Amino acid sequence: MSHTNGNGSTRRLTINKDAQAMIDAARREGIETVWDRLDAQQPQCGYCALGLSCRNCAMGPCRIDPFGEGPLKGVCGADADVIVARNLGRTIAAGSSSHSDHGRDILETFAAMSRGDTAGYEIADEAKLLRLAGEVGVPTEGRDAQEVAKALADVLLDDYGTRRGTLSFIDRVPAERRALWARLGITPRGIDRENVEMLHRTHMGVDNDYVNTLLHGLRTGLSDGWGGSMIATELSDVMFGTPKPVMSEVNLGVLRVDQVNIAMHGHNPMLSDVIVAAAEDPELVEFARSLGATGINVVGLCCTGNEMLMRRGVPMAGNHLMQELILITGALEAMVVDYQCIMPSIVDVAKCYHTQIISTSDKAKFTGATHVSFDAEHGTEIAHRIVRMAVEAYSDRNHERVRIPDTPVRMMGGFSVEAILGALGGTPKPLVDAIAAGTIRGAVAVVGCNNPKLPQDLEHIELSRRLIENDVLVLVTGCAAVANGKAGHMVPEAAAMAGPGLRSVCEALGIPPVLHMGSCVDNSRVITLAAALADALGVDIDKLPLAGAAPEWYSEKAVAIGSYVVASGITTVLGVQPAIFGSPHVVDLLAGGLDDVVGAKFVVEPDPAEAALWIRRHIEGKRRDLGLPWVEVVSGPAEPAPGSAPVGAGAGV
Repeated sequence: MSHTNGNGSTRRLTINKDAQAMIDAARREGIETVWDRLDAQQPQCGYCALGLSCRNCAMGPCRIDPFGEGPLKGVCGADADVIVARNLGRTIAAGSSSHSDHGRDILETFAAMSRGDTAGYEIADEAKLLRLAGEVGVPTEGRDAQEVAKALADVLLDDYGTRRGTLSFIDRVPAERRALWARLGITPRGIDRENVEMLHRTHMGVDNDYVNTLLHGLRTGLSDGWGGSMIATELSDVMFGTPKPVMSEVNLGVLRVDQVNIAMHGHNPMLSDVIVAAAEDPELVEFARSLGATGINVVGLCCTGNEMLMRRGVPMAGNHLMQELILITGALEAMVVDYQCIMPSIVDVAKCYHTQIISTSDKAKFTGATHVSFDAEHGTEIAHRIVRMAVEAYSDRNHERVRIPDTPVRMMGGFSVEAILGALGGTPKPLVDAIAAGTIRGAVAVVGCNNPKLPQDLEHIELSRRLIENDVLVLVTGCAAVANGKAGHMVPEAAAMAGPGLRSVCEALGIPPVLHMGSCVDNSRVITLAAALADALGVDIDKLPLAGAAPEWYSEKAVAIGSYVVASGITTVLGVQPAIFGSPHVVDLLAGGLDDVVGAKFVVEPDPAEAALWIRRHIEGKRRDLGLPWVEVVSGPAEPAPGSAPVGAGAGV
């Protein structure tokens, strides 16, 4: 029996009406959801929450008593600092490995495509291919696109090893930042090397200095941000098209009561791109009509959905916490999954309906699901097979149980770095000028997941709203993008919600005040844009009026992202407490000492109003240090537009 939090109110779980309606339906029908399972886990382990438990060897598991009344060291002698740092290091390595392995999958498909060994894949953006080749030293003169692609693949494959000792895209980083990394010994040498070394360092009896461990944690994160994730983003653009502004729709209302509905869920665009094409095949559309449907409707969930929306305008059904709820609509014929952020519970929920759960990655199987092993060589054929399975499931739909709870909301996506610079005339100078003049105070990347410990999407939306109304441009990726889309923040008309400066820029360019930059691997776009702005101003990234925020994060990938963003010089605010508070020394390093080392740090602030206030003070402090017009941020609503001189005693943090 469903027992969601035992409080009788879905409003405490999510702010979205479509989600509330589906949770209520799940309760009525006794279907268990993620909120039920969280409730059943209470109270969760306090040692784990503080990062004070260790099971890295068979002498344990061990735990440290945070009150000093029990064990102060593990069996091996590791104290709280070592155990917390080990755990955090392994978390970074897992998250970095996940994104980087995604990048490897894209790269291997790209390499196979360059050899002519795939079906359904081609070079969609030849101009970007040539730019990337030139950037990493691949000759292009007198060579056709396939030859260039093959040579580029060979260069990028080396990024995963140790042969060159540095990453291909490292020259995008401002010279001052690269010099800093070299002094600290955290320049990423190879993607796999840094992840393997972190696992080695955190084996019992290896690295027992928490500062040393955490510095390598930054290096491991950097191998993701400037390595694996960046490769995934750039090569996806070459194969599937570099995103341009495109209108779409979001929430469960994108499902169609009279069509075969297919939800693509996960993170990798390799399969989803050919599925979209297969769903338009006249033969399959006619097959759907023969069963009583009017057509085939493909929608997105999580970051696979973001990939499709950015490039194809495919509508978005929801983010992380919607994956069970979309099944409860009774309108879904198939959920096709690849990997990452996919709850095993979807198989059990789907058993209550006619929905097919189809897994496709051999590294991500789900007991009880139908597995269709995907490979790029037979991409088109496999995509048609999967779509046919979905159409066949339509005949088993119980139409009396179909409940699509809401009407969709319009949203705009497609803001790649190229699209943003294109809107500015091909150069970051207009954005730099707007920031320098104070028309735009700064920019914040609001990114990351949903976490059922918080009301779904509330933190994302409230933080973004408070920032844009104070003339701070917001960049979003992943689940945060979907949240802002539902809230109506991602259409040009939303400029009316912004402060007068940001509003004027948005209205002039016809863009929203919240820009969708893609999936979670596409946070590499954020740091690429930050580097371009830093170069335009002639400063390091840490001097810019920028910040990051992950208000509702839950995954190891989010920790890896935070690590490379901070190591790149952008202070990042977390809305969920990480498992580090069992070590005051680790907390002091990450929340303070890092600022003196890399010019950025982590801040934990669960209240979105307070987080927005802190970020605005941080941005104004950066403006002051650059000699730009700044204001003292006290509290409350948007301050008046600043003059040419600072107001008050200061605007520092």
